[in-house]
Amino acid sequence: MVYKLTVFRSNGEKLLDKSFEAHNDEDAKKRGQQLLYEHAYEGYTYRCTSSLGKLILFHA
Repeated sequence: MVYKLTVFRSNGEKLLDKSFEAHNDEDAKKRGQQLLYEHAYEGYTYRCTSSLGKLILFHA
């Protein structure tokens, strides 16, 4: 399944818009958290969604 991680600044500027594949939602959650850590985006607003529209990760 394909997942999409998007990270925003507080002014709405998009910092990251990355698609990746994972076997299931739990794997996608781990991969999304890993990407946030690698790019130092943990403190920003972010969301990770599945190709079915399911929200996997969210932080405002």
